[in-house]
Amino acid sequence: MPITVGQDSAKTRKTLTVGGQSVSYYSIPAAQAAGLGDFSRLPAALKVVLENMLRFEDGGFTVSVDDIKAFSEWADKGGQNPREIAYRPARVLMQDFTGVPAVVDLAAMRDGIKSLGGDAQKINPLNPVDLVIDHSVMIDEFGNPRAFQMNVDREYERNIERYTFLKWGQKAFNNFRVVPPGTGICHQVNLEYLAQTVWTDTDQNGDTVAYPDTLVGTDSHTTMVNGLAVLGWGVGGIEAEAAMLGQPVSMLIPEVVGFKITGAMVEGVTATDLVLKVVQMLRAHGVVGKFVEFYGEGLDNMPLADRSTIANMAPEYGATCGFFPIDGETLRYLRQTGRDEDRIALVEAYARENGFWRDADYAPVYTSTLHLDLGDVVPAISGPKRPQDHVPLTDAAKVFGEYIRGMRKLPASPVLEKADMTEEGGAPDPGHVPGDLTGFSSGAVEGEDYRLHDGAVVIASITSCTNTSNPYVMIGAGLVARKARALGLTRKPWVKTSLAPGSQVVSEYLEAANLQDDLDAIGFNLVGYGCTTCIGNSGPLQPEISKAINDNDLVAVSVLSGNRNFEGRISPDVRANYLASPPLVVAYAIAGDMNIDITKDAIGTSKDGKPVYLKDIWPTTQEIADLVEKTVTREAFLKKYADVFKGDEKWQAVETTDSETYDWPASSTYIQNPPYFRGMGTEAGTIHDIKGARVLALLGDMITTDHISPAGSFKDTTPAGKYLIERQVPVREFNSYGSRRGNHEVMMRGTFANIRIKNEMLDGVEGGYTKGPDGAQTSIFDAAAAYQADGTPLVIFGGIEYGAGSSRDWAAKGTALLGVKAVIAESFERIHRSNLVGMGVIPFEFTGGDNRKSLKLTGDETVSITGLEGDLKPLSDVPCTITYADGSTREIMVKCRIDTAVEKEYVENGGVLHYVLRNLAKSA
Repeated sequence: MPITVGQDSAKTRKTLTVGGQSVSYYSIPAAQAAGLGDFSRLPAALKVVLENMLRFEDGGFTVSVDDIKAFSEWADKGGQNPREIAYRPARVLMQDFTGVPAVVDLAAMRDGIKSLGGDAQKINPLNPVDLVIDHSVMIDEFGNPRAFQMNVDREYERNIERYTFLKWGQKAFNNFRVVPPGTGICHQVNLEYLAQTVWTDTDQNGDTVAYPDTLVGTDSHTTMVNGLAVLGWGVGGIEAEAAMLGQPVSMLIPEVVGFKITGAMVEGVTATDLVLKVVQMLRAHGVVGKFVEFYGEGLDNMPLADRSTIANMAPEYGATCGFFPIDGETLRYLRQTGRDEDRIALVEAYARENGFWRDADYAPVYTSTLHLDLGDVVPAISGPKRPQDHVPLTDAAKVFGEYIRGMRKLPASPVLEKADMTEEGGAPDPGHVPGDLTGFSSGAVEGEDYRLHDGAVVIASITSCTNTSNPYVMIGAGLVARKARALGLTRKPWVKTSLAPGSQVVSEYLEAANLQDDLDAIGFNLVGYGCTTCIGNSGPLQPEISKAINDNDLVAVSVLSGNRNFEGRISPDVRANYLASPPLVVAYAIAGDMNIDITKDAIGTSKDGKPVYLKDIWPTTQEIADLVEKTVTREAFLKKYADVFKGDEKWQAVETTDSETYDWPASSTYIQNPPYFRGMGTEAGTIHDIKGARVLALLGDMITTDHISPAGSFKDTTPAGKYLIERQVPVREFNSYGSRRGNHEVMMRGTFANIRIKNEMLDGVEGGYTKGPDGAQTSIFDAAAAYQADGTPLVIFGGIEYGAGSSRDWAAKGTALLGVKAVIAESFERIHRSNLVGMGVIPFEFTGGDNRKSLKLTGDETVSITGLEGDLKPLSDVPCTITYADGSTREIMVKCRIDTAVEKEYVENGGVLHYVLRNLAKSA
C-alpha cells in the first residue's frame, strides 16, 4: 500500500540520484532555504522527526508550517520546545507476547466495526508490520545436546493455539508478516535483517520516495535498532495498533540529551560493562521521556555491535531512545550483515545530502550533555534488583554480602566472611541458613553431595538480544569456555546453564570458530533462539534445588547477560539477579557463588590440582577481535536470513482457516474475544469526575510493569491458576502469563500478581493481595471483582517511576479491566502512562510535595477527583479529596497526565482503539 504524503509538502521535495536511480526525498536544507527556520544545529535524532513533519505537512490539523518552525525554535531555546506534534513511523515491530493480544484486538475490532455497520476490511495495517515469535520458548531442558530440540517440541505443544491464531492473522490481514519460532529475537532480527536505515516506498502518485527508517514496537527494547541510526522505541500494543491503522503517534517535541563519548576502552572491558555504566549515569541524570543521542570522537572506536547494546538498554536508563547518527561504521555493518549494495549507497548519499551524517565537525545543540571517557569504564555487574544498580566487579562480593546482611538483619561488618560452598559441603557464612541437598545429579556431574547457602548461583544464562547481538562478547564467552575447559573446569553442579542466542547467525559463527563445543563442555548448550531467561522463561530448577532454596528461605542468585533483573522476573526461586557480560556469565557458572570475589579468589581447581583465577581464563581483546574478523561474515547473514519467513517443518505444518473474521473457539484458554468493544455505540462519551473511589493498592517506588503484569510462571493457588484448573488445564500446561496474553480472563487475574509486589495496605505481605470491601485480606482480583459488583470505582496509589520497565500493554489493560479509574503516583514512566491513557485510565501526579507517605495513606480511604468534566485542559491541576477512615478529609491538587488534546479524545472514547474504531466506522 503506497504512502500518502502531505498535500503541502511539495515545496521541500527534491530528487536524489544514486547508482543511476532517481528517488524523491524531503529536504531539510530546502526547508531552511524556504525560510522555515534554521535546522542546521538540530541533533540527527530530531532531524528524523523533522523530516517526518516535512513529508506529511498538510497545512491543517495534522502537520502545519508552525509544527515545522517549532524545530528551529527548539534549537533557539537551547533544546526545549514541547509542542504537540503528530508523528508517523514507517513500520511496526512486534513480538508474540505483546503481538498476540494486539492481533486479538484487531480481530475483535473487525467484529466491532461490523456491529457498527462498517467494513471489516477497514481493519487492516496501513503500515508494514512484522511479528517475530521469540518469547515463547522455555528452558525445560538444558546442559545436554538434546536441549534445543526438546525445548522446541515443548514450545509447540504449549503454544499451538497461539501459533494457529497468528498464522490466521498473517492470512487475514494485509501488510502483516510473521517470523516463525526458532529464528531469533525480534530486535536482533530487526537489527540484522529487517531495518534498512533509509526506507523507500511509493507515494500516492507512484513515485519512489526515500526517507529515514523509523518504527514503533510492542516491546520496550525496540530501541536497539537506534544503534543503526533507525529511530524507534517501544509502545504498548494498543498504541502500536493505532499506528498501524494510520493513527499518528501524538507526542511532544522531546528534549535531547547529548552523551559525549571519548577515548577507547581498556583491556578486559566489554560492551556490557560500558552499557551498565551508561545506564547508571543516565538514570542519575534523569532522561525519562527524552531522546539521548551519542556523539563524540569515541564513536570512531565503537563498533556498531557495541552501539546497539547501548541503544537496547534505553528503557533501563529511562529514555525514549538512545540514538547513534549515521557514519562510516553504519555502512560497514549494513554491508557485513548482507544488505544490498544499492541500499548502502543510498544510505550514505541520503545521509550526507540531508544532514544526517556524523563527521568530525558534528556538534549540534543539546538540551543537556554528559561525558564519558571510555578509558574510565571498568568490569562490572548490575544488581540485585535493578539495571541501574551498577557494581564494579571488584566490589561485587562485598556488595552482595551487605545485601544479605540487610535481608537477614545482621549487623554490618567491615570484613565480609567468605562462604565456603563446595561439592563436599562446608560451613556457610554466619547467619546464613544452609539447605541440605544430597544425591543430586545433573547432566554434567553425577552423584554430587553439597550444601547450598545464600549466594549460590543457581542460574547462569547467556541470553537476550542486548548481548547476544554482539559478536565480541559472544566470542569472548566462547574463549572463556575454551580456556576453562582446557584447564579441566566446568560449571558447578547446582548451576542451571543455558545459551539462547538472539539469532541463528550467532550459532553459525560460534560453530565456525569451533567454540560451541567448548561452551557445551561447560554446560552452555543451545537451548533455543529466543528471550528465555531474560523475560522469565528460565524454566524450573531441579526439584531438589528448588526445595532446598524454599525450605530454608535461601537467597539464590541468577547471573544473566540480559537487560532486566527486576524482582520476581527471572525465577520464582531466585531473589538476587545480576546482569553481566556473557564471558562473566560463564565465569560465574564455574565459580557458582556470588560470595566469591571473582577478581581475586580462585574460581575453581584445575585438573592438575592448582587454583584457577579469572585472569587465567580471560581472553585478550586481540584474541577476540581476530576471531570476530575471521568468523563473522556477510555470507553467514545471507545464509541464515535467506528464508526467514519460511520456518521449519513444525511451523509449516501449523494449519489454520482462511476467513475475514476470527472464529473464536469457546473452549480456548489462550485466545478469547476481549470485552472492549461489546455494546459500543457510534458516539464518544465524556470524561466524568471520580467519586467515592476505594483504594485497590498502595504501592511504593519503581513499581515496574513486571510488578503490575508479570510475564512468568504462576501456581495453581493463584486466581489465574484456579481459573485454568476449573477448565481442566493441568499445572504442567499452565505455560506463563506472557503466553496467555490473548485471554483477558487469565490476564485480569494476573494483574498486580507478581510474587514480590508489596501492597502497603498490608503489613509485610508479598504478592497480589489487598483488602476487600469487608477489610479482610484477599487477592487483588477477588477484591476488584467484589468492588465492581457493587459499582464502586477504584484507584491505585504509587511512588516515583510508576510503570518502569517493559512496554507491555496488559499492565494497562488489566488495570482497566479490574475497574481502576485512576492511578495517582509521584511520577510515571513514559510508555505506561501512555498505555493507561490508551485504555481510558487517567494517570495523575501528586503536586506540591505530596505523596502517599506525607498524606499518611493506609488504603482505607475513599478518593474523589473533580474538575474532569467539561473543558478539561491537558496537564491541568485538579482537586482530589481524600476521606480518611475516621471521616476527616483533605483536599490536594493533582496533575492530570492527559498530556495532549488527542489523548483527551482517547479517554472520552474509552480508549484509543475505541477512538480509531469509531472514526473508521464513520468513514465507511
